Amino acid sequence: MILEIRKIGDPVLKQKAQKVDKVDSKIKRLVEDMIETMKFANGVGLAAPQVGEPLRVIVVDYENKPIAFINPEILEAEGETIDLEGCLSVPGIELKIKRYERIVFKAQDLNGKVKKYRAKGLLARVIQHEIDHLDGVLIVDRGITEEVGNNI
Repeated sequence: MILEIRKIGDPVLKQKAQKVDKVDSKIKRLVEDMIETMKFANGVGLAAPQVGEPLRVIVVDYENKPIAFINPEILEAEGETIDLEGCLSVPGIELKIKRYERIVFKAQDLNGKVKKYRAKGLLARVIQHEIDHLDGVLIVDRGITEEVGNNI
């Protein structure tokens, strides 16, 4: 089911999301709906708070294969990169955002198993962006330079 993507100004986007205690059928259904919503909106990532669920769940599109990460947590980070980012919850705006170039993070999969992952480049950027959503942080809170129109 395609869910409504909450927009800037919605209080759910500014709160810290709750840890998922158990990966059950409700969480799996949420992940399915989030993946469908992300694809429908042509996004590369989506966090549960963006669809009104204050839970620590994100989905990312990695090489046209959607992956869910539950309770993601960055363990290591290095390098620095600045690039334009947009956000489905802040339509029509792109901002230059500073992120780590490479990260190591852990998260649960859909079976509830904790795994360790490495990411670099765009994937690392997307994961950091989505984890920001879990902490109530939007790109407008992180932008380092002037706003850039969406007609680039």
